[in-house]
Amino acid sequence: MSHDVAVLGVGMHPWGKWGRHFVSYGVHAAREALADSGVSWQDVDFIVGGETVRNGYGGYVAGATFAQALGWNGARVATSYAACATGAQALDTARARILSGMSEVALVVGADTTPKGFLAPNAGERWDDPDWLRFRLLGMTNPGYFALYARRRMDLYGATAEDFASVKVKNARHGLHNPNARYRKEVSADDVLNSAVVSDPLHLLDICATSDGAAAVVLTSMEYARQHGLADPVRVRAISTVTPTFPNTVIDMPLLSTDPANAVAPEQTFKESIGAAAYEEAGIDPGDVDLAEVYDLSTALELDWIEDLALCKRGEAEQLLRAGDTTIGGRIPVNPSGGLACFGEAVPAQALAQVCEVTWQLRGQATGRQVENAKVGITANQGLFGHGSSVILSV
Repeated sequence: MSHDVAVLGVGMHPWGKWGRHFVSYGVHAAREALADSGVSWQDVDFIVGGETVRNGYGGYVAGATFAQALGWNGARVATSYAACATGAQALDTARARILSGMSEVALVVGADTTPKGFLAPNAGERWDDPDWLRFRLLGMTNPGYFALYARRRMDLYGATAEDFASVKVKNARHGLHNPNARYRKEVSADDVLNSAVVSDPLHLLDICATSDGAAAVVLTSMEYARQHGLADPVRVRAISTVTPTFPNTVIDMPLLSTDPANAVAPEQTFKESIGAAAYEEAGIDPGDVDLAEVYDLSTALELDWIEDLALCKRGEAEQLLRAGDTTIGGRIPVNPSGGLACFGEAVPAQALAQVCEVTWQLRGQATGRQVENAKVGITANQGLFGHGSSVILSV
């Protein structure tokens, strides 16, 4: 049985620090996606909103919030939350309803207005919340975790601060011609290495910012696409939203310890299982992938994801980077959009933004950053508390 659904439209609101309500960004992205698809808002029968916990009650019921802002049309509605994997989970909710035959046209929207600085937990005393506890007991912000991951790469595989800087240089170059990117400026390795140390060994320019922004996707059944003259649209081949399996031997935010691994040896890490599930569902191998959009919260994490998605063997990501294989024109371009290095985090939107970028790439519409002859693209994101996501699209 095919699990394919068609991507008829994608749209974004440019990312930055605009200081406006998140709904205005989401409506902009939704209208862009609807215009791109040629589908009328009145024909949308299902809308899924990505929840944004920082933006009041309207953010908690984002699906209905966006539906109201676009004009009540009687569509069914849902709201999804999975931290940084929110967009992919929302997309999967829409896909499931389409594949069940209960909907034909779905609009998925994610948008956020973020605070300055790192993303802290909501206020209040919550002694059973590990995300809150890591701040209260350890003072452990996200960059602290990023630094631990970076140090792990240095110890295990010989990664250097210069390697991490090279990731930023590459992504900044990719983002130069992306009209939706917040940061559109080339940087040098010296710029990165001379920026302030945030959490050793990572510098300020190694770590992504927080941003306001939005992304939206119009999904339809394959039959609907054909009936409307699109015989060969970009299609979603797989969406992976797997959870970890025991033993989970690598510390992930916000956990403070690992499961014991002395009794049971894991076949895969959690992050490896995310991509593996997507490949299995799509019926393809990593060698079939032409480009990847991955979750580069830090420069070092991009290198981890290259290996987690099996685009190279464990410990070989630095070799790909140094050889130019991960840049546009290389064997497997990674983050041709510029990634979070150029966008920053807008949590409910970022997994959808990756889908937008891969769609533009597969259509040949990524002006100035186009990966030539791209046929298959993969995305990867990870949310707190065991949320993971990967989406595979193809033409």
